[in-house]
Amino acid sequence: MTTTLPGQPQPTIGGRVTPRATCVLAPNPSPMTLDGTNTWIVAEPDSDLAVVIDPGPLDEGHLTNVVEVARAAGKRVALTLLTHGHHDHAEGAARFAELTGTNVRALDPALRLGDEGLAPGDVITTGGMELRVVPTPGHTSDSLCFHLPADAAVLTGDTVLGRGTTMVAHPDGRLGDYLDSLRRLRALAVDGGVDTVLPGHGPVLDDAKGAVEFYLAHRAARLAQVETAVESGWATPGEVVAHVYADVDRALWPAAELSVRAQLDYLREHGLI
Repeated sequence: MTTTLPGQPQPTIGGRVTPRATCVLAPNPSPMTLDGTNTWIVAEPDSDLAVVIDPGPLDEGHLTNVVEVARAAGKRVALTLLTHGHHDHAEGAARFAELTGTNVRALDPALRLGDEGLAPGDVITTGGMELRVVPTPGHTSDSLCFHLPADAAVLTGDTVLGRGTTMVAHPDGRLGDYLDSLRRLRALAVDGGVDTVLPGHGPVLDDAKGAVEFYLAHRAARLAQVETAVESGWATPGEVVAHVYADVDRALWPAAELSVRAQLDYLREHGLI
């Protein structure tokens, strides 16, 4: 979960990283959130309207700072979007909506503020900017990515991180869905010209195709390890974690166990164990 990904990560986190995307790092570092949650402000350079993706935790200082960073760039926040509903991305959304007077759009109706949600294939055009909604379930059932064609970039939430790998949050997250989502992102890199990953945690990556292919290879290797562990007599998810993830920080074992449970379900569904 701490492996270096392909591409050249940015040396620092925060600030403008593409012509249209600026990162504001939330002050919530942890083994699970890495340096903290990346809140993204995206806008056309010549527009005074901005979209904020994942306001982050309910931290008044951070939420106010996001508004101020946008204002300093001559932008007014006009819309809030969520990649998924985990607290480190979405907990502050309602308060942020109060601060900015915006609606909150998300795939999960429970997270929305306003009449409009998000659905696969939707295109956001606030301030003349084009953001395409890409369905990427797997980490969670409501996970989305946002394709920013003008910057050849994709905002991935927790589907692809800037450092290490993510978990499949069983039982809501499903491994089969996640593998399909990674293949969808690989096609976006190969056929859609996407070069840059703007993740929900960790540094920006400049080799989207390499990062996604690494994730697919990593998942295949872990799945084979889990299958071997079960065949060797490791019966419970906890035992499998101790065997397969022995080289991983124990603080991450609870998250690893969720992924193992998802892997075990996948193996059973495909008749492999």
